[in-house]
Formats: sequence, C-alpha cells, structure tokens
Amino acid sequence: MREGYDHVASLDAEHELAIEDPSGLEYKGSQPGSGRRMTLNMGPQHPSTHGVLRVVLELDGETILSARPEIGYLHTGIEKQCEAKKYQQVVPLTDRVDYLANLNNNLCYALAVEKLLGLEIPEMAQWMRVLLCELTRVASHLIWLGTHALDIGAMTVYFYCFREREEILKIFEMFSGQRMMTSYIRPGGLALEPPRGWHKAITRVVERLQSGVDEYQELLAGNPIWVNRTKGVGMLPVDIMIDLGVTGPMLRAAGVNIDARKDSPHSSYDKFQFDVPTRTANDVYARFEVRMEEMRQSIRMVRQALDGMPSGPWHADAPHILLPDREKMKTQMEALIYHFKIVTEGYRVPAGSVYQVVESPRGELGYYVVSDGTANPHRVFMRTPSFGNLQSLGAMLEGVLIADSIAVMGSMDFVLGDVDR
Repeated sequence: MREGYDHVASLDAEHELAIEDPSGLEYKGSQPGSGRRMTLNMGPQHPSTHGVLRVVLELDGETILSARPEIGYLHTGIEKQCEAKKYQQVVPLTDRVDYLANLNNNLCYALAVEKLLGLEIPEMAQWMRVLLCELTRVASHLIWLGTHALDIGAMTVYFYCFREREEILKIFEMFSGQRMMTSYIRPGGLALEPPRGWHKAITRVVERLQSGVDEYQELLAGNPIWVNRTKGVGMLPVDIMIDLGVTGPMLRAAGVNIDARKDSPHSSYDKFQFDVPTRTANDVYARFEVRMEEMRQSIRMVRQALDGMPSGPWHADAPHILLPDREKMKTQMEALIYHFKIVTEGYRVPAGSVYQVVESPRGELGYYVVSDGTANPHRVFMRTPSFGNLQSLGAMLEGVLIADSIAVMGSMDFVLGDVDR
C-alpha cells in the first residue's frame, strides 16, 4: 500500500481481506470469487444516509444479507430538556425535532397543552394552522424529492424542487421572521398576527407549486432510468411494516389507508376536502407516487383555506398564558406586569396527561405531555414517525443489491433529528 493511507489492508493465506480502521473495528471480507462474506460500514458520514446514520451491512458479493441501522449520533436530549423549560419555552425545542416539519411539531405540542388547559382556539387560528402545516408538508416533500432524485442520478429535479421550496420559506419568513425554525404555532393560537398581504403572497406561491409538481412528475414518471431503479425495489410485507411501527406515506404506498388528518381530525381538518393517496405496489416507485399526490392534496387544502378563511381573532382569549400586545405594554401597567410574570414564571398547567396525534410529512407524530400542575412539564415524550419507519430498514434491505440500498433509504424520507431526539 502507499504511505499515508489511514486504513491498513492485508491479505492472509486464504485470501481474506481484513481492513482495520483507527477506531479498532475490523471488517473481514474476501477477494472476488472466494465465496466469503464482507461486513461494510455505510456512514455515519455517508451523504446518501441523509443524516448522521450508520448502517452496518453484511454482503455476499453485491447482495445485502443483513443490515443493521445504528442511531444516536445526533442525540440532542430534547425530550429531557423539555422538563427543565417552561411550557412556552418548549416550543422552540419542538422546531428542532424534525427540522423539515417544524410547524407540524409546533401544532402537535400546542394541541396537547391546549387540551390540558381546556382552551378553545378561534376558528381563524385553526384554519391558519392547517394552511401553514400543509405548506410545510409540501416543502418537506420537495426536500425529499430533490435529494432522492439526486441520489438516483436525476440532478435537474433537485434544482427545481429547491426553487419552489425557496418560495415557501419566504412565506414562513413573512409570517414569523424566520425561514425554518419559526415557532409560529404556540399554545393559545399563533405567535403573531398574520402579516399584511399574506393572502396575495400565498396565492402566488400556490400557482407556482401546482405547475412545479406537474413538471417533476413529467420529468421522472416516464424516465426509464428512474423507473428501473425504483419499481419492484424495497418491498416488505404489510404485516411486518405494521409490527415495526411504519406509518405515513410508506404504509399508504402499501395500500393501508391511515392518515391522522382523517382518522383523528384536529385543528379543523374535518372541514377540509382532501383525499388520502394510496398505492398497492409497496415499492420505491409507489412511495414516490404517494408523496407526489400528497403534494397535490396539500395544495388543494391551501386553496380551500385561502378561499374560506374565517374572520376573527388569531389567538384564544387567555391573558394568563399569552403575552400581551406590545402596544398595550407601552401604556398599561397591568399588561407590563403580565408580560413580566409570564416570561419569568411561566404559566401553570392543570395536572394530567394528554397524548396528541397529528400527521407529519413522514407519518404519525404523537406528543405525550404529562403535567404535575407546575409551570414546567413533568414529561414530554415524542412518538416520531422517522423512528418507526427506520426500524424497517434492516428487513427491507435483506436480499437487495447494495446499489439499490440508496434508493430504498431515500424512499423512507427519515430525518435523523426526528429519530434521535
């Protein structure tokens, strides 16, 4: 070997290849034709693992015999941090669990706390939450489609998807001042009053999104390379997927019609007309079709929100938990005192526990919030869809060619922040 290599490779008498890395791990393999197995690391810095994920593969030639995902490289301790924060201080932490679907996490946490408080949220705030969460779903699917296509070799789609996503991020910045970690949906309603011109701005973006989705479909659906790389790849029996906790587009692509927006309506979703896309092929291509149709359904819901947005307040009448208006703070001592008390002491939530479910872009998202009657949550547990979906990776990769493992992992659309927490 040439000098300067970090890894040391040596051949023994039986032509077995042993590679030792600086961490002390040893990977044993074989020369072509010797019939021996090889253990190979994919990650934790491999670009196609879409985050800090390590997958230990056991190979027979190019065929995967077993795959073991190893997580924890991105562990943030967010769930534990919630116990040391006031209820209002937890909201920015929910932004950072699934950073591609922060508003869906905001919504799930807010709904749980509102149930404990017994708050009634005005209809206008509920509709606005639906509108923003569906825009988040489209933005998340655009990230998935662009990176997934790039993994398989379609570079043009990547640039087109980010072109449209940029317009959605501008909308979020218009509402909250932030492009991604918006913390815009909070217990009690919204963080700020919707800005002037929001209706016209979103209408313009929706028209562009509609034509963009059609363009992506035209670029990929008939592309022979895309079809050959995705059809008949990454299948897994439905009963195994359910046992492993798979939800969302992956399960719907296997023919299971489950969606929390229909099955457990929340935040006025029951007042919107939309379909739950399903397919039966249960492969990478079917997951592509489901997510493409989900984007169209989200755009359909955004249009309904634009046409039927009710008037009224954008937050509940709850001065004991919501910060007072800034203009009132300049002239009213009572408002200034309330602001000081809420910021420094928080607000007490009646003792009890709530489990709230919403449908994130990746599947069923659940927050279990336990209150002990103080201003700090006793426990915040997050049942994240990426964790359940990733559990199926090992079973899904068995018997798959290593080249197809990239397509399979991309079709799962997991976010490692959503897994590790």
